[in-house]
Amino acid sequence: MTRGRGYALLALVVAAIVALSTAIYVGVGSDDGMRNRNALGDGRAPHNSAAPASTGTWVGTWSTSPSAAEPGTETTGMADRSVRNIVHTSVGGTSARVTLSNLYGQSPLSITRATIAVSAGSGTAAALADTMRQLTFSGGPTVVIPPGRQVMSDAVRVLIPHDSDVLITTYSPTSSGPVTYHRHARQVSYVAQGDHAQDTTGTPYAERTGSWRYLTALDVLSNESEGTVVVLGDSLTDGITSTPGTNSRWTDVLSDRLRSEIAAGRELPRYSVVNQGISGNQVLADGLGRPADNPSGLNRFGRDVLERTNVKVVVIDLGVNDILRNPRLADPNAILAGLRTLVGQAHARGVKVVGATLMPFYGHRGYTEAREAVRQTINAEIRAGRVYDAVADFDQALRDPYDPRRLRSDYDSGDHLHPSDLGYARMAESFDLETLKGSAPAEL
Repeated sequence: MTRGRGYALLALVVAAIVALSTAIYVGVGSDDGMRNRNALGDGRAPHNSAAPASTGTWVGTWSTSPSAAEPGTETTGMADRSVRNIVHTSVGGTSARVTLSNLYGQSPLSITRATIAVSAGSGTAAALADTMRQLTFSGGPTVVIPPGRQVMSDAVRVLIPHDSDVLITTYSPTSSGPVTYHRHARQVSYVAQGDHAQDTTGTPYAERTGSWRYLTALDVLSNESEGTVVVLGDSLTDGITSTPGTNSRWTDVLSDRLRSEIAAGRELPRYSVVNQGISGNQVLADGLGRPADNPSGLNRFGRDVLERTNVKVVVIDLGVNDILRNPRLADPNAILAGLRTLVGQAHARGVKVVGATLMPFYGHRGYTEAREAVRQTINAEIRAGRVYDAVADFDQALRDPYDPRRLRSDYDSGDHLHPSDLGYARMAESFDLETLKGSAPAEL
């Protein structure tokens, strides 16, 4: 073989290797389970101007449900203000992307700057300076989100640790009408006048808020997780009575427990846990407005559960508000039918469903013996295996052994409906981690 032919053959081999490597990289980088659409709603995947350098799996590390239009924002929205949301991660990653929502807006939401950074510490608007990154959308620094829509940012390279606070900041120069928000964050976030999205000191952020605005999800490209557990619930999942700023919701404790058990060598799925609880949420009934404030579980299941990134398991803890907020006596069969509809939708997407029994509420102002009978009927069906693939028996775990109609006193926040921090921890501790294994049963 001549030297020229040798070089030619070598060149062909190198080209083949490069082509194969590129195909493998593109396959890994794009196979992320993403089901969200961009703001145009045309199905195109967002352009990634800062493609992740490492491989991994895209999972949700934090999320929340848009729950309503924020009162008092109808005229000016967040015009000429920087909104710095503080969120807490369940798993870490090497790249990140966020989802912003204008679900309740009545005009286009213009975001001219958005950033992400790791917090400099707990309870501060300051960022670790070397982690500050500008977010882009289809390759550009600005995005306009139509009313009723959401948008996912491009991926950006940034090291996001697990169990850490992350700052996601948006700046809007003009009003979009009502602000889409999640009311009960149990976490302080911040607002500054003017464009301070890239500020790392936190000094301009003088206004504090207990709500999350616009932001509904933070995903990471993770080497430590292979899927997402989505928890759909009401105030018991929202953590309404948990201590603010301590991440004491039962889902937070569940995430920590799952990670600890895996680290100890237990064979369990490496999943992140995200919280889609809305206080006051029902299985069947929407709130008022269009789109509805506090949309029902049936209404929001597709967006808040099935569109979450790489969802493998959904945990459903809904039904108490259908009993307590119904001016007439609730029909247990209607509630059960609604829950079974959610299970069917999950199974159609190959998602396993773990369901919770309804916890007691004796002593709460809404308690009656007739409502207690409805709760018991629903729980009997759940325990019999006629609703979910697996059961989390929160009723048994938190009820008073001497009066099963009520919460045990140390698990009761004092309102006889919502748990204390100790009660939320007990919910997570009682959850059988083995139920996270496996997938949805095959349809016959």
